[in-house]
Amino acid sequence: MWTAERLFERYFLPLYAPEARSDLARARTTDVNSAQNPRIFMQLDAIAAAFAELAPVRLGLPELSLDFTDASVHRLGAALTRTRRDALIRPVVEPGAVPPIVEVVTHGALYVGACIVKNHGARWQVRSPLWESLVVLESRAGTGSLALFQWWLKALSDEEIDEARLGVRYRLHVELPTARPEELRVIAEPTRRIPRLQTVRYDTLHRHLRAHIPELRDVGDHFPSPERFAEFAFLSLDFALLGEGRMLLMHGPSTDGVHFFWLDAAGFSGSAYFPADASPEHEVSVTGDTLSLTTHLLGRKVRHELLWWGPGSVASSALPLSTALPLSTALPLSTALPLSTALPLSTALPSDGVTS
Repeated sequence: MWTAERLFERYFLPLYAPEARSDLARARTTDVNSAQNPRIFMQLDAIAAAFAELAPVRLGLPELSLDFTDASVHRLGAALTRTRRDALIRPVVEPGAVPPIVEVVTHGALYVGACIVKNHGARWQVRSPLWESLVVLESRAGTGSLALFQWWLKALSDEEIDEARLGVRYRLHVELPTARPEELRVIAEPTRRIPRLQTVRYDTLHRHLRAHIPELRDVGDHFPSPERFAEFAFLSLDFALLGEGRMLLMHGPSTDGVHFFWLDAAGFSGSAYFPADASPEHEVSVTGDTLSLTTHLLGRKVRHELLWWGPGSVASSALPLSTALPLSTALPLSTALPLSTALPLSTALPSDGVTS
């Protein structure tokens, strides 16, 4: 089974420098471009541009358009199928060559980072090697450092390979926090109260919505199918209009947790799930941009904070909300590894961030 850790250990760990292994924490927190050398940022851009040219060939998708837009990250994530991943994991025959998965992941991490920097005003935190660089994103959710190399490893694991999770993470941690929900169309007046739905089925939900919020004409193409909706086994559903009536939040308990669905005027926008005890009931409140959820898990009170317009997390007092969980801290950094002879990811950069 290809876990993120096994992929890491099999294809990346053998390339790591001994000094990085000996002090992983220092390597991962050392800014190797504290002097803000523009040549290093230019190197990041050049590697991302090389990926945009080479990835369609490596993935066998010549029509794949990687134009540094947010949409291109979703196209890229959808292209990372199990078949294509397995094709990248193949032995190399030429001395000094690396498996295709290594060049795709290392350069792909910088491509995704370049999209965030270009489209959302983020900034690089440069690490050595460059593929371990972080992207710092400031948004209404706060300030976060995004470990894109880890996003790739997890997205290519057997656990996630069939779910296009690279795009999911991008949406949760980049697009939702930087969205402008105040520009969404108002669905209904925010003072409207929608009663609880006690008997929850796909057909009863649709009748309930038509009766109490007819302005929402459709739940959208991406709303769960009737079969999938039945699997949630809701005990009840509650409704709240958020953002001055621009978003409808549906939330309710199942036998093992609480489910949230966000719908805007166009229909389904996102969903989230939180493990929780059956009682006491969960509580929901909104203050400013923050949607607060209080649950109990194994008898312990847990508070989660999210953005009111979607499942991008702000904070949690006891349980992580984010799907973009970091890999184990035991995983070492990598040493520099070139994708091509023309554009190396990094050589060992001196501590002052200056490269030759």
